[in-house]
Amino acid sequence: MAKDVEVAERGSFSAKDYQDPPPAPLFDSVELTKWSFYRAVIAEFIATLLFLYITVLTVIGYKSQIDLGGDACGGVGILGIAWAFGGMIFILVYCTAGISGGHINPAVTFGLFLARKVSLVRAVMYIVAQSLGAIAGVGLVKAFQKSYYTKYGGGANELAEGYSTGVGLAAEIIGTFVLVYTVFSATDPKRSARDSHVPVLAPLPIGFAVFMVHLATIPITGTGINPARSLGAAVIYDKKKAWDDQWIFWVGPFIGAAIAAFYHQFILRAGAVKALGSFRSNPHN
Repeated sequence: MAKDVEVAERGSFSAKDYQDPPPAPLFDSVELTKWSFYRAVIAEFIATLLFLYITVLTVIGYKSQIDLGGDACGGVGILGIAWAFGGMIFILVYCTAGISGGHINPAVTFGLFLARKVSLVRAVMYIVAQSLGAIAGVGLVKAFQKSYYTKYGGGANELAEGYSTGVGLAAEIIGTFVLVYTVFSATDPKRSARDSHVPVLAPLPIGFAVFMVHLATIPITGTGINPARSLGAAVIYDKKKAWDDQWIFWVGPFIGAAIAAFYHQFILRAGAVKALGSFRSNPHN
């Protein structure tokens, strides 16, 4: 791979053996003429549908098991639910990364858009596809589990009793920050070049991030960190409490994603320092 030049903190220059992709254009109407774009949108729709179908079925199945058996320790437990969410993200990101990037989450798409990794057109279409896929996935759950779906909460995200709105919002912000920060780190071209000899799959740490965040925040909000997941469950479940709390599961993840994008791009990757260094090194300025 051709060497590139990077501006160091003290104004010196050093070679690097990786190539940063160019920033995505804000508006790219040419994308709308390409089949690869629509294929990626379809992949996001199907992946989010499958994600919600498996995970919400797991949640409802667990609640029905402990209810019928009377044993709070029966069923898969919170640990199993967290594994279902993290495991599905690992599988689906692995399957779709080469087609759409494997976002499966509007917050991830939003963070990547802020970092100029995807265009506005692609970001909007992905978020629409993810939301529709989530609704369809939960709809399948309700169709197959009619007797249990409403009785056991429909997998909807709600703020648990005893927690304030501020705590719930903070849990969603921090949880999404962990996820989106992991996405940026796992897909960083600098890391890929440096660790090219290490056979580590990028979907693995992303799936583990989802798993760990679920362990921490299921008792607080049921763990959203994915606005499409929360919207899909709320639309099909359609109860007042789920809708009253819905804003938490959009505002929180989007704030967390924005912070993660800023932290990775401008602090860890020193985007602001590089831009300033390039400006100062330009003899025409």
